[in-house]
Amino acid sequence: MVEGRTSPRERIHPELTPNGPALLEASGPASWRITLPHTTAAVPIARALIRTALAEIEATADSDTAELLTAELVANAVEHTPSESPIELVVELLAGGCQVEVHDGDPAPPGDLCRIAVPGGEPDPWQEHGRGLLLIRALSSDCGHRATAEGKAVWFTLPSRT
Repeated sequence: MVEGRTSPRERIHPELTPNGPALLEASGPASWRITLPHTTAAVPIARALIRTALAEIEATADSDTAELLTAELVANAVEHTPSESPIELVVELLAGGCQVEVHDGDPAPPGDLCRIAVPGGEPDPWQEHGRGLLLIRALSSDCGHRATAEGKAVWFTLPSRT
């Protein structure tokens, strides 16, 4: 369920009203927050939200890259967290690009976002898994993870295209 879009001075607080999100005054960039199903259907939903969000501003981050990296984060959350754990996507449009976060209920770190974590260096190109975090490190301007009250948030930023 899409929680909504906020103006640059509003933030979404979906827990405040039973009939949808409540908008509260706050300074900061435009942002979107969406609760995703804990299934593979979450990936195309997240990609569509990123595409829509980035279409809202003229000079923005590369939409194709943002969609790819978001799909990787959401797919990892679906695959590596318990099914009862909610997954949430947060997109913030910044003056210098965008930041995307995927929140899940598992406090365990997502792997090493700072360097190759596979023994021997590079992931095996013939394996189905193991390249998502490599793509995020290689294609984003910054990335990382942080603890949240419910688990963790894994994030990346992309600069604006000029």
